[in-house]
Amino acid sequence: MSPTDSARQADADALLTVTGLHKAFGANEVLRGIDLSVRRGEVLVLIGPSGSGKTTVLRSINGLEIPDAGIVTAPDGIRIDYSAKPAKKDILAMRDRTAMVFQHNNLFPHMTVLENIIEGPVQVKGVSKAVATAEAVALLDRVGLAEKRDVYPFQLSGGQAQRVGIVRALALKPQLLLFDEPTSALDPELVGEVLAVMKELADEGWTMVVVTHEISFARGVADEILFMDGGVIVERGTPKEIFTAPKQERTKQFLHRILSPLD
Repeated sequence: MSPTDSARQADADALLTVTGLHKAFGANEVLRGIDLSVRRGEVLVLIGPSGSGKTTVLRSINGLEIPDAGIVTAPDGIRIDYSAKPAKKDILAMRDRTAMVFQHNNLFPHMTVLENIIEGPVQVKGVSKAVATAEAVALLDRVGLAEKRDVYPFQLSGGQAQRVGIVRALALKPQLLLFDEPTSALDPELVGEVLAVMKELADEGWTMVVVTHEISFARGVADEILFMDGGVIVERGTPKEIFTAPKQERTKQFLHRILSPLD
């Protein structure tokens, strides 16, 4: 790790810092010492081949996956040391400050769009139903789906459902948004409407960690790119550094394949 990287991870302004993250499933070591940090208002994008550990990083940040070792720190004194048995209250506190948008929208099929969105604020945050409803309607209007408030998930297109998933995350008012390949399950013509919402959020200063294969989005929105392979961070840098002058041969190979699929 370079001195610049070390300084970055020790940055007192970081909203989130991850140090020495390890995770194995049986004999398969999925994460082999991941270090990263995100400052408030930044967009960090993780790219890399399938199976490189990107999703496991996201799931480890908010405790959906329990790593074998590593430290995750966040504001308000939250520090989770996974080398020891982490306190449940600390994991819940981390989840309270994060919200995740999954590959598949994971909406409750028996609830309307509005009911899906207000479930978290009412049941988890203790917000009144009236306030949660008003805020949900405003968020739906913002993403162009106000007229869909009373329909069920099966009545939505894939892009609409994913936008509802983003609204559901925003309704929790998290400090950090986590996106796990939110466009990977969509038909190509629906990808743009989801990426447009994500770009707006980035422009507004939301702090985001995004796993994606959408290189144009990463190039245009990310503050920092991490290229992962084999459970490690092979290379990190700005979009310009990664996409125009990658230093590592493995990064060059990956980008050649993803940017030149017909070669």
